Amino acid sequence: MNRPFLVASDLDRTLIYSNRALALDVPDRLAPRLLSVEVHDGKALSFMTEQAAGLLVELVQEAVFVPATTRTRAQYERVNLPGPTPGWVPPYAICANGGQLLVGGVPDKDWQAEVKSRLVEGSSPLDEVVEHLALVADPEWTHKRRVADGLFAYLVVERAQLPEGWLAELTGWCAERGWSVSLQGRKVYAVPAPLSKSAALAEVERRVGAATVLSAGDSLLDADLLLAAEHGWRPGHGELADSGWTAPGVTALTQIGVAAGEEIVRQFLAKVRAGAQALA
Repeated sequence: MNRPFLVASDLDRTLIYSNRALALDVPDRLAPRLLSVEVHDGKALSFMTEQAAGLLVELVQEAVFVPATTRTRAQYERVNLPGPTPGWVPPYAICANGGQLLVGGVPDKDWQAEVKSRLVEGSSPLDEVVEHLALVADPEWTHKRRVADGLFAYLVVERAQLPEGWLAELTGWCAERGWSVSLQGRKVYAVPAPLSKSAALAEVERRVGAATVLSAGDSLLDADLLLAAEHGWRPGHGELADSGWTAPGVTALTQIGVAAGEEIVRQFLAKVRAGAQALA
């Protein structure tokens, strides 16, 4: 599968959107038609516009498309992205923020061993961070405490009730131990620094021999993914937008919500096609 383009995209609030993240700021009669791409417990959870779905079907036939998510494997497998055939599965997928590399939907054991080695060498143990989160996360504003695939931890919080300075204090504590912190919606992630989407993407690039890498993402955990690409896009919402983050080769879109997701796929496809024409 040696194609000239490798396209990696974050999922939540970049490519797909929950009801609360849609940001449909138009009259109901003018709202775009939506396609459900995730169902859990019988309820539709995540969506794309139908236009974005159609563009994605075209994109995956012209480039190696790689979902790159912080979701666990189980959470990722609930997502049913549109593809050229029924039951289509991306040839590669990055889960658990780079901790899992799925090849044809199956976890790659060689990559799991590589990740384990990097974590031992480059960050404090997960148990130490989990214990600290249990101490500093007040039950008054913490709904859930979770460990994801035995690799990192996150909290589900009442964001408006987070004490002033709490996030900065946690970020500093984690940084001293080789971990990073990201606030995405109602979730506070604590992730070991060696665990990155860009590292897993580099492994995919090594395997497919892609000549040009494109990427998209909205959170601090996506910054390395954007920096690893020749060109990247971030939506007008999210952690990166809120902090004003940008970098050479990264386009900061003005669109927010599900409209940004559609624009990202459109930009991916345009770039791939322009590159293909240049190579012709």
